[in-house]
Amino acid sequence: MRSDYLRIYKSVHTWTGILAGMALFIAFYAGALTIFKDALARWSSAPSAVYGQALALERVPELIVRTLQAQPAAGKDFRLHLAAAEHLPGGLSWQLRPDGEDEHEAGTARHYVATLESTGSVQVTQVAPSGLVSFIDRLHRVAGLPDDKDEYRWVMGVVAVLYALALISGVIVLLPSLVKDFFALRIGKNLKRMWLDAHNVVGIASLPFHLVMALTAIVFAYHDGFYVIQNKLIHAPRPAAARPAGTTAPVRDPAQMLSPVQLLARVRTLSPDFEPSSLQYLQVSSARAAVRVWGHDPAAHAPRFGGGFVALDPYTGKVLSADFLPGRQSNAYALIGSFFALHFGTYGGLPVRWLYFLLGLAGAWLFYSGNLLWVESRRKKTAPQGADAVTAVPAQRRDVRLLAAATVGICVGTVLAISLIIVASKCLSLPHGWYPWMYYLVLLAALGWSCWRGAARAAIHLLWLAALATLAIPASSLLGWAWPALGLWGHTSSAALGVDGTALLGALGLIWMARATTRRALHGPADSVWAIR
Repeated sequence: MRSDYLRIYKSVHTWTGILAGMALFIAFYAGALTIFKDALARWSSAPSAVYGQALALERVPELIVRTLQAQPAAGKDFRLHLAAAEHLPGGLSWQLRPDGEDEHEAGTARHYVATLESTGSVQVTQVAPSGLVSFIDRLHRVAGLPDDKDEYRWVMGVVAVLYALALISGVIVLLPSLVKDFFALRIGKNLKRMWLDAHNVVGIASLPFHLVMALTAIVFAYHDGFYVIQNKLIHAPRPAAARPAGTTAPVRDPAQMLSPVQLLARVRTLSPDFEPSSLQYLQVSSARAAVRVWGHDPAAHAPRFGGGFVALDPYTGKVLSADFLPGRQSNAYALIGSFFALHFGTYGGLPVRWLYFLLGLAGAWLFYSGNLLWVESRRKKTAPQGADAVTAVPAQRRDVRLLAAATVGICVGTVLAISLIIVASKCLSLPHGWYPWMYYLVLLAALGWSCWRGAARAAIHLLWLAALATLAIPASSLLGWAWPALGLWGHTSSAALGVDGTALLGALGLIWMARATTRRALHGPADSVWAIR
């Protein structure tokens, strides 16, 4: 390829990467954590009498009838979890949202759990589940923008387009030297060359993963518009069913519904390998009553992060829809579901989830290192002088210093903020609405510190703070085990212990980075933005 074309593609790769890089760092780092969102939810859920105790299925019909008599609004949408876990209520659970509020919007929904007493009476309890996981998931979807709504998702769609351009142009730039340099990792005194080699190896090795993330993110950002166009161009509009004048919608009696045991038996006949996890009841008193049996099939991909479902009529057991049942989808729905599965890693079981977690962290490092390489490639170097000459260290360009400070403040500040939020979810039991305030306060403080003190000093300070904050995650569980009187807790399930162990490894990695950054600042080239002088 001609050298002038290569320069154009290199410029496209550089600037699209810089424009999208810091937003993508937030999205990838938070996204890596959401791969294990259930484990995080279990870790952050305080012990409670209404959580962690599965209800015997034989008593569920009685609980449903008595709950709907006391709380008719629950009949719109309530759920029964079949397994016991620290974050799963042991009865019927539902939430009430203000009219018009999106399911991703934060904090104003009221959550309730209904349990059956030994006397047969129903106890309805308002609960406050931890908002930790939903906030981190929101950070992933909109990369730190203020709210999870259409306008910000469209912004993330633009970021995803820039991301795709950076990937394609980066591959084109590397093509001439790909075979020769792909496995070259030249470790030595030339740190820029070593970082560039590592950046190229990680980028090429994870290219399929990144292409999938870019393309699926574009689809997710604009999927509502895609559906509107599809419905207008492909599907004929369905006329609304007319109801004779003066009649009202029929009301059905929940006491006549099939029991969960009967519904699960119907699903087992339909798909023997499907493993149900919960039953979601919808509009149970109306003619459109349905129950979605959610779960997973180990041999098939899940069309949603929470698994797949089959919709049944709760009164007759008739299958209303199997379009989202793993392993039983039509070709069209399987294609749509594959976008979700590829993005969320809901296939292949635990090994694939760990792979996605590591690829997510590697992707975050890829964007961070890309900005550092841009900064280093524009460094003004000290001109060589005689042995006895006094050399003046050149002043670096303002745009170089500002990008270095912004990269450190936003990227390392995000790691620090998320670790502090995780710790605060246990130590302070913050209400859901406080998480965004805490995140932005820490992020802006980190960014301000980096701009004031310079990238070199701020990187050392923020990395050490991030390491301590991440180390506090397992420390809070240790304190909960040792001194329960402090109001902390430490769950002993493998999922919760996995969070503590992963955080401990993450803290050790941040400590290593802080020490390496300190050595670079004190003993590296004096004419670098990363030098303290």
